[in-house]
Formats: sequence, C-alpha cells, structure tokens
Amino acid sequence: MTLKPFEDVVAEHGAVVLRVCRAVVGPAEADDAWSETFIAAMRAYPALDDDANVEAWLVTIAHRKAIDITRVRGRSAVPTDVVPDAPSGLGVPGAWDHELWDALEKLPFKQRSAVAYHFLGGLPYAAVAEILGNTPAAARRAGADGIAALRKTYLPNAFPEGSHL
Repeated sequence: MTLKPFEDVVAEHGAVVLRVCRAVVGPAEADDAWSETFIAAMRAYPALDDDANVEAWLVTIAHRKAIDITRVRGRSAVPTDVVPDAPSGLGVPGAWDHELWDALEKLPFKQRSAVAYHFLGGLPYAAVAEILGNTPAAARRAGADGIAALRKTYLPNAFPEGSHL
C-alpha cells in the first residue's frame, strides 16, 4: 500500500488541524500554525508508515507548532493599537466565537490542549496523552477539568449540575 497524495491529506484533515490550532493558539495565530504544520508534514510525509494514523500525526505536529508559537508570543511585544487580521473561516461553520476563545484562553495549556485535541480534533485520550506527554488518565482528567471550567465560565446557565456537554 502506498501513501495517498499529500494534497488529499490536506483536503481531508485541514479543517480539523485548523480547529485545533485555533483552540490552542487563538484566531490571530491559527493560520500561521496551520501553515507551519502542513509545511513540516509535507517534508516528513514520504517517510510516514503506510499504517500510521495520519490525523493523530498531524495533530501532534500542530501541537508542537502551537508550543513554538506560544513560546514566541511570550517573548514578543504585543501592540495594542493595531487590530489583527480577521481569522480565516476555513473549517469553521458560521462565525468565529470570540467568547468561546476567551474562555478557552483562560484554561491552563494542558486543559486547553486536551479539550482541543479530544473534543475538536476527535482524538482518543490515548492519542491526546501521547501528544501532551502524559498518561491517558491524566489527559482525560485535563479534558474533564477543562470542560468543567468552560461550563462555569462560557456556559454558566446552559448546563445544570449532572448534565453532559
């Protein structure tokens, strides 16, 4: 079996990678993270095993690119008098939800990442744990804690106690 053309991989997984990038680094830097993810993936793709989970592989690359962007953001000055370019609408039905991003941004990095990779990226907790460098139980806990925090801050009245998101 041979790998499918890389163009098909981008078409199939591009929207998921963009949603994950937006959830982890925010709308202003998501397009850069997405582009860097697929540039790195394109270089490594020919050596990928035929039976590899391509989506998990791409989300892992996106995670690393998000960490790089987060590190750079921490060392860079942020101008306040310039409005950032509007985020791309690729992969997101409807308008960008700035309130949701504000709530996600307040979560600790591991919680935000677990929510993004599991709930937006659709990855199982075992794959999330591998990306985050922890155990599946720790990834599940981070995801659950992240969702609980979102329920309190983003949707305080939408979910009564005991209901499921």
